Amino acid sequence: MKKAIKAIIVLILALILIGGLAMSFLLNKIGDTEPEIVTLQEPIKFVGLSVKTDVKSIYKDATQLGKDYSQFKKTHTITNLKEPWAFVAYSRDFDEKTRSWEYIMGDVVTNLDSVPEGLNGYEIEPGKYAIFQIKAKLGFLWGLEIGRMKKYVFTEWVSKSNYTATGSDFEYHDKRSIGKNPSIDLYVAIREKE
Repeated sequence: MKKAIKAIIVLILALILIGGLAMSFLLNKIGDTEPEIVTLQEPIKFVGLSVKTDVKSIYKDATQLGKDYSQFKKTHTITNLKEPWAFVAYSRDFDEKTRSWEYIMGDVVTNLDSVPEGLNGYEIEPGKYAIFQIKAKLGFLWGLEIGRMKKYVFTEWVSKSNYTATGSDFEYHDKRSIGKNPSIDLYVAIREKE
């Protein structure tokens, strides 16, 4: 009986080790990532849905919001879509005390003149942004890769850089996010440190 228990424990430990090694091959290296610094001259206008979320529930909330938005688009038409197509997932109004924020996702549009009933119109402010490119080797790893990049940006990069994050960021999805070797851009609103 003791030998069987030891064999099971060894098997479990081996599976954990193999699983960890497999994940390390599936995830991208982030540690030394340096962004491109840009200034957005015009606001990015988009229509979409939002949810109040926090660090503990963002993965669940983002998944549900995506499903709700996809369902909405099956029964409603969004006019004035930007060409070529673009989609954003926007985080704003981060509250340090509650570690919560508003998470919004939607399609980029050319103007907000005709927002479909059930959606809201939003604008991402012009300003200075650090752009970090995110790649996922497999589609089911998008959420994990985005989370890893945001953790790196806000816990490592900001403290070493000449910039301070100003409280908002957004993922910019376009044709690159649906092709072979997909990627998206994470824009982090910044200002120079004083």
